Amino acid sequence: MPPLFELDGVRVELDGRRVLDVASLAITDHGITVLAGPSGSGKSTLLRLLNRLEVPTSGTIRFRGDDIASLDPLRHRRRVGMVFQRPATFPGSVRDNLLVASGDGDPDHLSEMLSRAGLDGSFLDRRADDLSGGEAQRMCLARALLAGPEVLLLDEPTSALDPVASRQLERHARAVADSGMPLVWVTHDLGQAERLADEIVVLDEGHVAQGDARRAFLTAHDDTEHSTAHPDEEGP
Repeated sequence: MPPLFELDGVRVELDGRRVLDVASLAITDHGITVLAGPSGSGKSTLLRLLNRLEVPTSGTIRFRGDDIASLDPLRHRRRVGMVFQRPATFPGSVRDNLLVASGDGDPDHLSEMLSRAGLDGSFLDRRADDLSGGEAQRMCLARALLAGPEVLLLDEPTSALDPVASRQLERHARAVADSGMPLVWVTHDLGQAERLADEIVVLDEGHVAQGDARRAFLTAHDDTEHSTAHPDEEGP
């Protein structure tokens, strides 16, 4: 079975500057793969390549064995769903927001997707603008699931959330992965990476860190995270 994603000689250059240079990378087709690294290391760029929101300057990216350059972009984006850094809500109710992803307005189906994201059916008639940040991000997760993707990409989805809402979203994402849908999650928070990841890919200055460089990054950030962590902020 081919990897979920495979990158071969992938480079991205912007304004003459190389922002990503990945000679070889395979992302496994199960669980949660975390893309970690400092700000500006290329994490979000790599994630957007997987969804075809960006295209590489050179190199090949394969999705389950197929070169994504040969795939229809819109169909590919339905197969490869994405949850962004900040909740993207539309005017109207939660129901209206969910129907953007699916024309199936069956309330039981919509409630089921909300439940998978940690919200109950009573939220369907709530105004999206009235949701808290954590609720809005979970609604976005439900909306992504409604499109029926084969994999979910999440770009620092908890960066705008408080610790309690972050842990809630982490738990629901973990449940989605455990149900059989692979996730690729970008974070600069190594504490979060340790809680979530089945595998961690470390990026540094656009390269996949290996060996001593990878260990140094994880050790340095691991020490920092443990010194500042507040494990009692789990929330319900």
